[in-house]
Amino acid sequence: MKKYMAVKSKFWIGHAVAVIWTTFSIIVSLHWISDLGQLVSLPVAVFIIAGISYLPGYINAFMVVSLLLDRQPSFKVSDPDIPITIIIACHNEKENIGSALEYIKQQDYGGIIKVIVVDNNSSDETAKIAMEFAEKLSLPIQILRESKPGKNHALNKALDYVDTEYVITLDADTILHKSAVRYLVSRIKSAPKGVCAVAGAVLVRNSRQNFIARIQEWDYFLGIASIKRLQGLYQGTLVAQGAFSLYETRVIKALNGWPDAIGEDIVLTWNFLKNNSMVYFEPLAVAFTEVPVTLKHLSRQRSRWARGMIEALKLIKPWKQPIMYVKYMTGINFIMPYLDFIYTFCWIPGLVLAFFGKFWIVGPYTLFVLPLCMIQNGILYNYQKRVFKRLGLKIRKNKLGFVFYVLFYQMLMSPMSILGYIQEILNLSRVWK
Repeated sequence: MKKYMAVKSKFWIGHAVAVIWTTFSIIVSLHWISDLGQLVSLPVAVFIIAGISYLPGYINAFMVVSLLLDRQPSFKVSDPDIPITIIIACHNEKENIGSALEYIKQQDYGGIIKVIVVDNNSSDETAKIAMEFAEKLSLPIQILRESKPGKNHALNKALDYVDTEYVITLDADTILHKSAVRYLVSRIKSAPKGVCAVAGAVLVRNSRQNFIARIQEWDYFLGIASIKRLQGLYQGTLVAQGAFSLYETRVIKALNGWPDAIGEDIVLTWNFLKNNSMVYFEPLAVAFTEVPVTLKHLSRQRSRWARGMIEALKLIKPWKQPIMYVKYMTGINFIMPYLDFIYTFCWIPGLVLAFFGKFWIVGPYTLFVLPLCMIQNGILYNYQKRVFKRLGLKIRKNKLGFVFYVLFYQMLMSPMSILGYIQEILNLSRVWK
């Protein structure tokens, strides 16, 4: 029988180890601070090195220890059969809506699955194709039209027609593992009373399309999954993503639906948490989504995510969150712009200087971050491998993508996030896709 450790104990053990690791990092890097301080002044040197090494090291150490202590609770309800509604908000998705509906039809879920497809001002034949597939598959479906552009408007249109206890949102370019709905509903029916939403595990569907997609495969498989596992452990998954998540219908309606925000799923989730509700993550509820295959579209997506985070911070302050762990998790987002700034304007130029033998910013001391990074990825890989085995899936071979993900991926992500911060500061117009 596995020994249970309280969440509070895991939280403080994680921080204790992180403090020890960071203290060690500071001690061994004093010479580095001194050398850099002679060039840019001591305060600026500390400002730079803290963003490159100390804070990322602290966060990673906390994450590694927390994940090692994490034990996903077993299902109390394994075969739920209550009716469920799936909302698919669509904008020009004629190429994808058919496959999304086919995979819904293949679910091994024991209850009735109702589907609402919302055509959000499409200029193609999304609605017509959805109806054709619904008839071919004998799938209970309702087609709605929302002329006002914006995903939140499409979702709220559908919410008026939802009469089931729980509702799932699904992107039209996302397909479900055959047990995805069953595991998602099983988790919320097995969870404590205060849990009002469960985020599914979204992975990459089109990783073989090109190298940009292959890199993102590891981001979704290891990076995003690790963050959601960490947040779920501490009772506050910060984004029940619209691509595939389950919500308690009553709670969403009490909050007047999805907010008018570029990160509508982020703000909605933080509103759940602010009202003393908990949000979980279910790694077995797997969906596969299309990811951007050009740097232009990847930049647009990631800058939108960064902008959504800033929106949430402006609307819902971390210190107003009632759950201690959620205060900490949301509070971390306050330092993300600082870390992205340092990475973009200090780490990347420092790496270029290192190639010319100038180790002022990037040098041997920065390697102390790598062991934690590799340990973290190793833990997640082994965990995800067990999840895939249970689901009857195989991990695709993608070694080159993994190497690039570990060593260079953040060089793309941080500048893209900086772009999103600037867009929010300047209050530029929003773009759904």
